[in-house]
Amino acid sequence: MEIQLRNTTKIVWLNGVPARIWEGQTASGIPIHCYITRIGVEKNEDMSEFEEELDSVSAPSVEMDVIPLRMLI
Repeated sequence: MEIQLRNTTKIVWLNGVPARIWEGQTASGIPIHCYITRIGVEKNEDMSEFEEELDSVSAPSVEMDVIPLRMLI
């Protein structure tokens, strides 16, 4: 599966850990939300552009206060 994501300003707590909500879509166009707690970049890569893009956030397109249980792994 291939997905495209963009980060949002919304942060929720999952199992005692903060998770930023990212939203996007699959390659076939299905809208999705991801709850991301960590992101890693290869240590040999220049992280400046990544950090700039990571700081560029937008408000979520849908307000999500509750995480459906079916979305938790």
